[in-house]
Amino acid sequence: MDCFKSTFKTGESEIYITAEIGINHNGDVSIAKKLIDDSKRAGVNAVKFQKRTINKVYSEEILDQPRESPWGTTQREQKEGLEFSLEDYKQIDAYCKELKIDWYASAWDEESQDFLSNFDLPVNKVASAMATNEKFATRVASEKKPTFISTGMCTYEEIRKIVDIFNKENCEFILMHTNSEYPSRENKLNLNVINTLKEKFDCNVGYSGHEPSVSPSLVAATLGAVSIERHITLDRSMYGSDQAASLEYNGLKNMVEMIRKLNIILGDGVKEITDIEYEVAKKLRYWE
Repeated sequence: MDCFKSTFKTGESEIYITAEIGINHNGDVSIAKKLIDDSKRAGVNAVKFQKRTINKVYSEEILDQPRESPWGTTQREQKEGLEFSLEDYKQIDAYCKELKIDWYASAWDEESQDFLSNFDLPVNKVASAMATNEKFATRVASEKKPTFISTGMCTYEEIRKIVDIFNKENCEFILMHTNSEYPSRENKLNLNVINTLKEKFDCNVGYSGHEPSVSPSLVAATLGAVSIERHITLDRSMYGSDQAASLEYNGLKNMVEMIRKLNIILGDGVKEITDIEYEVAKKLRYWE
């Protein structure tokens, strides 16, 4: 992962894998810690969260709308119930340091980006929803911190604008190809866009998946994705809009194991006959 090699403690050709906890913790630090435990055991490089300033991201009209949830009967109560406080994130920060696993978060507004500066995070993340907000993108790029930029719901022209912002600020970035459906339909993943983005924007590209299966992530890695991000959950049947688009522990573990084997399976591209093949050839090629 040449682009971020100095930032992330990975091997030169190791794919950086993020387990996206997002809001699947349901506002409970103990659930977040269990998801961090699962992520560490599965062998990922990092866990990721989402941070929002509710009154900035949503209008009063939306927040006052009815919505049944474990926290009450309005959208406001549901949104606020899913947010962690500074003290909550201090616990998460300490726990990740104890387990020696990276963590970072995608901010959905400038105030949340400021909030995240309380922590020495290795990387920033621009969510697909924020990728067309040029003021926000400039704010993130000004930190000069390596950044994952998700490209869901974005045209090539919109991607060009944020790429130009990060290049102007001389800030390293990786574009993350993604489909912003939750869960994503496999016939809409269009993984060949990974190579299109590489060619169009002359940069490294990763993949952020929201589909229930692991196979698209493996295909993305084979196509050259330098980073893979997948949502995770303790149980897909839990409350929450992202749970159904997430992997449970066994799926995450299997995905990581298969991705880590890819370099061995793909090899160096040089055709050679193995020692065992020579012996087999002696037995089968009777005319030689």
